[in-house]
Amino acid sequence: MATKAKTTSPKTTRKAKDSGKPKFSQETYIKWYKDMLLIRKFEEKTGQLYIQQKFGGFCHLYIGQEAIVAGTASGSRKGDKHMTAYRSHGHPIALGTDPRILMAELYGRSTGCSKGKGGSMHFFDKEVGFMGGHGIVGAQIAMGAGVAFAEQYNETGNVAFVSMGDGATRQGALHETFNMAMNWKLPVIFIIENNNYAMGTSVERTTNVLDLSKIGASYEMPSKVVNGMSPEAVHEAIEEAAERGRRGDGPTLLDIRTYRYKGHSMSDPQKYRTKEELHEWMEKDPIDHVLDVIKENKWLTDKKIKEIQDWVKKEVQESIEFAENSPYPEAHELYEDVYVEENYPFIKEY
Repeated sequence: MATKAKTTSPKTTRKAKDSGKPKFSQETYIKWYKDMLLIRKFEEKTGQLYIQQKFGGFCHLYIGQEAIVAGTASGSRKGDKHMTAYRSHGHPIALGTDPRILMAELYGRSTGCSKGKGGSMHFFDKEVGFMGGHGIVGAQIAMGAGVAFAEQYNETGNVAFVSMGDGATRQGALHETFNMAMNWKLPVIFIIENNNYAMGTSVERTTNVLDLSKIGASYEMPSKVVNGMSPEAVHEAIEEAAERGRRGDGPTLLDIRTYRYKGHSMSDPQKYRTKEELHEWMEKDPIDHVLDVIKENKWLTDKKIKEIQDWVKKEVQESIEFAENSPYPEAHELYEDVYVEENYPFIKEY
C-alpha cells in the first residue's frame, strides 16, 4: 500500500503571476517551450516503443524534470561541458542534439550517438558539450570534477555541469570530490536533480539531512535550493553559479527540486507513492507554466503554437523512421572503441 511521502515540493504555482512582467525574453520562453515539449513527446514515445519491445535494456524517462535541462542549457554557454547519470535523454535534446541520432541509439543502430553501443543510459554528443550519461551511480560526480580540472588547466573559461539524482548524494565519491573541487577551486556546478526518490526510496528514508543543499556546508561550498519546476529559477541559479566558476571562485552545489511523473525505470510499479502526490506535482508542470506565460503576453497565436506542436510531433516521428531504417553495427564494431584509439601516444611506448 502506498504511503504519503514528505516530498519537498516548491511552493510556487505554475501560473506565478506575482512578478508581473516576465524576466526573460519572448525568444527564451519560446525556446524553452519547444525544447521541453520535444523532450516530453520524445520520452512519451520512447516509453510506448519500449513497451512494444522495439528495443531493450534499461530505460529511464525524464518526464516532469524538463525545466532543469531547459534552464541549464539557456543559462550556460557554448563550450561548457555537461554530464549526467543514466536518465540521460533530456540533456542532449536541450543542448541541441538531433533527436534522430538519439532514437537510433535507443534502437541500437550504427547511426546512434554512441554508434548503437550505449543505448538509453549512455547517450553522448561531444559536439554540443554533452559528455555522456553514466550508468554507475555517482560515477559522473568525480568524472565531472576531472573535466572541470581540464577546463581550468587549459584556461578555456568553460565550466562543467554535473547532474546527479538525490540517491547519488549518498556515494562516498561525492565527499572526496567536493573536498578536492573546493581545494582546487574547480569550475564545476554540481546539480542534484532532486526528484524525491532514490529509485523507490524517499529522501527522508535515506538521510537525516532533508535539505540536500546542506551537504556542501562542511566544504564551505556555496549551495542553494532551486525550484526545479521553473526554467526561470533554474536559469538564474545556473547563470550565477557559472559566473562564479568562470571567475575562479570554485564550485557550487544546487539542490534543484523536481519530480518525475513516471517510475524510476520502465519496470517500476510506483507503489511507494500516492496518486494524490503525483497530481500535486503535475499541477506545477513546467511546460504548462511556460505556455501560460507565452499566451498571457500574446507572444504566439494559437496557430503558431499549433505549428510548434506539429513540428515536435514530426520530429519525433521522423526520429523513429530514421532509427528503424538505420543499420545495426557490423561485427567488427565489437572490437572498436573498447580501450584506446589506435593513434594514442602511449601505444608507441609498448
